[in-house]
Amino acid sequence: MQIPEIDEVTIARLRKAGLRPTRRRRELAHLLFSSCKEAVTAEGLHSFAQRNGVKVSLATVYGTLHSFCDAGMVREVSIDSGRYFDINPDNHQYFYFEDERRLVGVTEAETGLKVMPPLPEGRRISRVDVVVRLRRD
Repeated sequence: MQIPEIDEVTIARLRKAGLRPTRRRRELAHLLFSSCKEAVTAEGLHSFAQRNGVKVSLATVYGTLHSFCDAGMVREVSIDSGRYFDINPDNHQYFYFEDERRLVGVTEAETGLKVMPPLPEGRRISRVDVVVRLRRD
């Protein structure tokens, strides 16, 4: 897949998030939001970018993903020692396939987890990460 020189949708998304649409941000955002259906690692996005002709360093991918997180475009989820970046920044649940090291966003209906426990006094929820870890029988 060749990245178009100018992708107006990607540029608008970056600007709406308050980010300057640099070439690398445009290229990585285009790949991430048009092709990734599951949460990805920086290494996974880096490999995907390389396969699609985007020459970018792993450090740049990490920096770009963190700027996307700071801008609210993606959500970072840490599992064990891995970091996954999800294009759905809203509170939701995940299935984590341990043997594949794959994180997939799922709905409340799919997990059946709907009720939050009472919060301690003086606290509010900043975000919810529910991860259901799965392994083969």
